Amino acid sequence: MGSAEARVCAECGFRTPKWLGRCPECGAWGSLDRVRADAAPTVAPAETTPWPQIDPAGAERCSTGIVELDRVLGGGLMPGAVILLGGEPGIGKSTLLLQAASRFVETGASALYASAEESTAQLRSRGDRLGVRSERLRVTAESRVDSLLAAAEQLDPGLLIVDSIQTVHTQSTDAAAGSVVQVRESAARLAAFAKRRGVPVILVGHVTKDGGLAGPRVLEHLVDAVLQFDGDRHHEHRVLRAKKNRFGAIDEVGVFQMTDGGLLEVPDPSALWLAARPVGSPGSAIFASAEGSRALLIEVQALVGEPAPGPPRRYAAGFDVQRLSLLLAVLERRAGVALCSRDVFVNVTGGIEIEEPAADLAVLLALASSARGISLPIDSALFGEIGLTGEVRTVPRMEARVREATRVGFERVVGPRGGGGLTKPRVIEVDDLSAAITALLGP
Repeated sequence: MGSAEARVCAECGFRTPKWLGRCPECGAWGSLDRVRADAAPTVAPAETTPWPQIDPAGAERCSTGIVELDRVLGGGLMPGAVILLGGEPGIGKSTLLLQAASRFVETGASALYASAEESTAQLRSRGDRLGVRSERLRVTAESRVDSLLAAAEQLDPGLLIVDSIQTVHTQSTDAAAGSVVQVRESAARLAAFAKRRGVPVILVGHVTKDGGLAGPRVLEHLVDAVLQFDGDRHHEHRVLRAKKNRFGAIDEVGVFQMTDGGLLEVPDPSALWLAARPVGSPGSAIFASAEGSRALLIEVQALVGEPAPGPPRRYAAGFDVQRLSLLLAVLERRAGVALCSRDVFVNVTGGIEIEEPAADLAVLLALASSARGISLPIDSALFGEIGLTGEVRTVPRMEARVREATRVGFERVVGPRGGGGLTKPRVIEVDDLSAAITALLGP
């Protein structure tokens, strides 16, 4: 039978035979794309398996050969897992995956790297710099998903990497590569291959100017894990985070250092980030963070300008500027540090992004230190969430934060009361923001 046209919403998958300006299911405007609606073939019922007969060995993880990557994945690659890796252009996504593929094949397995953005010669040039040598790593510059999957069926690799999902296309739709229809259909074909053959598939994804993953939202729902590779291209530090992970925690981080020879794993990020810390400078505070199974020490810097006419500026790098505005109001109302007419700048050093509210206390103490022109004690670290009434609220994993601070050499840690089992006198427990300022900067 012939085929007819249908319209499918790129956001929610709603299907309709005619064009509509707005999807009646999710309310998105202009999201209905044209696809061919062929007559549905007769299909056989799906095979089912009794629960006790499922082989648990089919869920054993395999290592990528990179400890920091395995940590973020939850212990390694799950068979049949589909992983989406996003990050800004030039941040090192292809470098990370090429190194992972090279380490992966050292165990005797094979890997297929599909580079639809670069030629094989360009990939070889980078691989030589990274020390890639094994013949078990196969490379193709194919951008057609159908041909790529045919090659994967024939080679039966232990790992498939597609770089990137926005540059490959399938012949099942006439849409251009990178369109929401092509991204969705290509990802669905690759995910079906992963589940059927039990082969882990890693997809590289582009990001928008706002930092979000490009393409339809359904892409993030389709994959098993979404990893974000962050960092400032002007700094050598790179941080890998899990935004979604069906097989592990989403708060784990992996830290890397970009060098001429590729990405190096950083086993002790605290020492790396604090190496260039200024001594005795007002406006510098050390935040004891807890990311997944590890605790990290991160420097937060603040600069408060002199009163000037016009609206004051609020700028934050590595910290949410909206939360900064909220914290400034608390600092003025609850602690008496008036900054409403002064420019305020906050920077998390090393290009690191802080998302947990436990950084509130460190940010405010750095601001108070800069406003008063008095440096915080060099042997102090801070953590704690600040409420609207100025109280210092408890945060998860306080003992781990204290242990990391004392391991690096900090003599005192200022945090919320009620840590339970925290070692004294290293810990200064405070009830509110004013008490914390008094403890470190004086009355």
